[in-house]
Amino acid sequence: MNEIKKAAVIFSGGQDSTTCLFLAIQEFGVENVEVITFQYGQRHAIELEKAAWIAQDLGVKQTLIDTSVIKSITTNALMDSSATIKQEGDKPNTFVDGRNALFLLYAAIYAKSQNIHTIFTGVCETDFSGYPDCRDVFIKSMNVTLNLAMDYNFNIRTPLMYLTKKETWKLADDLGAFEYIKNHTHTCYLGVEGGCHTCPSCVLREKGLNEYLQERDNV
Repeated sequence: MNEIKKAAVIFSGGQDSTTCLFLAIQEFGVENVEVITFQYGQRHAIELEKAAWIAQDLGVKQTLIDTSVIKSITTNALMDSSATIKQEGDKPNTFVDGRNALFLLYAAIYAKSQNIHTIFTGVCETDFSGYPDCRDVFIKSMNVTLNLAMDYNFNIRTPLMYLTKKETWKLADDLGAFEYIKNHTHTCYLGVEGGCHTCPSCVLREKGLNEYLQERDNV
C-alpha cells in the first residue's frame, strides 16, 4: 500500500504563504494539505484572523502555535505597536531575530508527528527586505539541521525564493487564485484592513501588483 503524501504550509494569511498554499493544494490535493500559523505577538494580529478565515474557506486543517515567548527575549517594531517602522541600515526594524528558524523548528516537530515530510514556506530572497532568514542558504542549512536533529527526511520547499513580487502575482494568476489572494490576504505591518499603503510590506506588495497588472494589460 502506497503511503499518502501530505504537506504542511507555514501560513500567515499573507500573499506569499497563500500562494504557497494554492501550490500545495494543486500538487497534493486539499485533503492532504495542512497549514501551521504562528502567534508570536505580531502587531498586525489581523493576519491571524485572515489565516483562520482562508483555512476554513478552503477546507484545510489549521494548527495555531503560540510562540509569543519570543517577546520576552527580543524587541522590534513588528511586535511593538508604539515603535515607528523604519529602515535601519540594510534592513527595516521589523526584522524579528530567529523568527523563521523558530517557525521551521516548530513546523517540523508538528509535521513529523503527522507523518508529513514536505513543508512549504513563502520566504523569498528577491524581494525580502534584507531579512537574513529569508535567504536560500539559511533554508538549506535549516533543512539539514532538522533532518539531523530528528533523524527524519524533511523537504523544505520555497517556491517563491527567486521570484519578484510581480512574478509572485503572475504565479497566483496562473494558479487561478489572483483575485482570491488580492481580496482575502493581509500584508500590512500596521494591521490596517486593505493596507496602509505606506509600510514596507504594503509598498512591496502594491508595487509588484501594479507592475504585474501593467504587464498583463499590455499583452
